Amino acid sequence: MRVFRPSYWLLLTIVLLAVAMIAIANGPVSVPVFSVFDALRGQGDPTAIAIVRDLRLPRVILGALVGAGLGASGAMLQGTLRNPLAEPYLLGVSGGAAVGAVVAFALGATGEAAITLAAFGGSVAAVFVTLAVGRTGGRATRGDLRTLLIAGVIVGAFANAVIMVALASAEPNRIRGALWWMMGSATDATWSRVAWLAASVLFVGGAVVYWAREIDVLALGEDTAVSLGVDAERAGRRAFILAAILAAATVAAAGLVGFVGLVVPHIARAMGLRAHRPLILAAGLIGGTLVVAADLAARTLASPIELPLGAITALLGVPFFLVQLRRAS
Repeated sequence: MRVFRPSYWLLLTIVLLAVAMIAIANGPVSVPVFSVFDALRGQGDPTAIAIVRDLRLPRVILGALVGAGLGASGAMLQGTLRNPLAEPYLLGVSGGAAVGAVVAFALGATGEAAITLAAFGGSVAAVFVTLAVGRTGGRATRGDLRTLLIAGVIVGAFANAVIMVALASAEPNRIRGALWWMMGSATDATWSRVAWLAASVLFVGGAVVYWAREIDVLALGEDTAVSLGVDAERAGRRAFILAAILAAATVAAAGLVGFVGLVVPHIARAMGLRAHRPLILAAGLIGGTLVVAADLAARTLASPIELPLGAITALLGVPFFLVQLRRAS
């Protein structure tokens, strides 16, 4: 079994910073690395300063925050459900966010705040509906994974129906905007959106880390948790809600970026982490690195055409999911 060494924290941080610097320097217009440092300080060519500080830096930070939120959320859900195939969108977060954003687009909303709040509200509402359906028949909040999966499928099917109805009478340009958002993108990153997501990730992510030790106990089984003095029902409900809100914030900021919350916790565990507090922190760093790298690939692989961010993460995540599913069977 691999042992996680303290030096790995420094390694994870350096890799994230290095990938971020590469992402800032590269794009349709390349900026030399030394010019990037000058531009960050507001010195040098005005064009380079505008590209670095106004376009790429907020985009890279937004991608890092999205990855960190999804990674932490996925690690918490996998521990709570004791299932390595669980991921943040399991509880209907993606479908609910899509409904909120698409309905806002269809109704003519153009403001960033309106669409973000609509997506966030849809995500949170979908999570509570999923949990309510999962408790049908008097099941506990955690229920079993099959019940939650069925509840998620039901909520997702209903969300798809609502989306189709909302887009049926929408203008073509609004349909394009809604579909692009549903495929995931950091193109519209702004400093206000970065600030909103940073506050959400720091506040909710901090709560996730604070209560992470309860997940260590829940991972031993509900009976063991109760014998150790942990209210499994309350702890499970809290974990679900925190993980879902954290994922909802990322979806509201950048659309649907799938499979990050599934893949990243496995990478962290492969490095030797087992306790959930360091596991969640490491998953945040790895998730941030993965999304920043995926976003760089999305805007450079087919330049000048930009690929959807969610498509890049899916191309990486689907084979990984199939491998894990085979191992679990």
